[in-house]
Amino acid sequence: MMNRNTGKNARIALEDGTVVRGRSFGAEGSAFGEIVFNTSLTGYQEILTDPSYAGQVVVLTASQIGNYGICPEDDEADRTALQGLVVREHSRVTSNFRSVQDLSDWLVERGIVAIDEVDTRALTRRIREHGEMRVLVTTEENGSDAELVERVVASPGLRGRDLIREVTRSDTVVWTAGYESEFAPVDLLPPHPTTLRIVAIDCGIKRNILRSLVQAGFEVHVVPARTSAAEILALEPRGLFLSNGPGDPAAAPWLVDTVRNLVIDREMPTFGICLGHQVLAQVFGGTTYKMQFGHHGGNHPVRDVATGKIAITSQNHSFAVDAASLPDSVEISHVNLNDGTIEGLRHRHLPAWSIQHHPEAAPGPHDALDRFSVWRDFLLGESCSTR
Repeated sequence: MMNRNTGKNARIALEDGTVVRGRSFGAEGSAFGEIVFNTSLTGYQEILTDPSYAGQVVVLTASQIGNYGICPEDDEADRTALQGLVVREHSRVTSNFRSVQDLSDWLVERGIVAIDEVDTRALTRRIREHGEMRVLVTTEENGSDAELVERVVASPGLRGRDLIREVTRSDTVVWTAGYESEFAPVDLLPPHPTTLRIVAIDCGIKRNILRSLVQAGFEVHVVPARTSAAEILALEPRGLFLSNGPGDPAAAPWLVDTVRNLVIDREMPTFGICLGHQVLAQVFGGTTYKMQFGHHGGNHPVRDVATGKIAITSQNHSFAVDAASLPDSVEISHVNLNDGTIEGLRHRHLPAWSIQHHPEAAPGPHDALDRFSVWRDFLLGESCSTR
């Protein structure tokens, strides 16, 4: 398929005064957010539909985007949550037997501002040196560069923002679909016959996390993030799952209080991923902080402290847990080999643990996929440890 979108002039304005010009290949208009870069070579559709990107403009460092089109089964959510997209080159040609639509048309339908013909290497270097910052992407021709920067400076960043309410579901559902695609890693996570009932708190949960939980043998009741501890207990779950999600984890004390009631007071077995990891750290008494440029990509090495085993992982987070804030009752189970940040926690006395990286990938490697079956075996009593 040949892309019919010829584009128009577009601009990217950063809060530090930098203005970059490019060409539009998505929806027309303007979008504010915080700019981040993702180093994954493939998987742009999964990135575009990951609710954890709410409030952010994503720069993809791969040199060409859109060449394999849009494949509906690769969506990680029903809608896009990110604010905008920036790439080096949008492919004019879509070539893929699974594709049903061109990326440009898909972005237009969803109202996502997207810009190409940008030196993404230079832009990524600027983010690495100066940190993730507020940004405006626009196809508007009115207004000077200086005026665009003024608008950016007046816009909100991610620090202190609770974005969970913007991406969580509104009703409780039982998720039943496991891996359905012929491309799924069933050899690494074979379907398990058990149906352990768990409650998954939806803070912006990815579909492949839900698929992986079902594949591992869980009966997954997915609840809105504002569901009370009493309502969760009424479902009589064997365990609690805390999902990924967007925004500042310290801006959701209401969620920390709910989880504390279940983990500390009720000693409910709990497993958290990404934002869920950061929420659980706060329940344990720790704090989080904003990273300079976060981890967004599919090539982050993580070391298991106990075994020394290295896993290459998929990651997407701009906040991290402060190691110095953790009490002695919590041990660090995994660390990032690039910068030493915490990648996993385990309580020494309670059945609660978490990881910062994404074992479900989508996109990314499957090195850590066994975390789902490890948790299942722990709940079944087949293992006394989540190591």
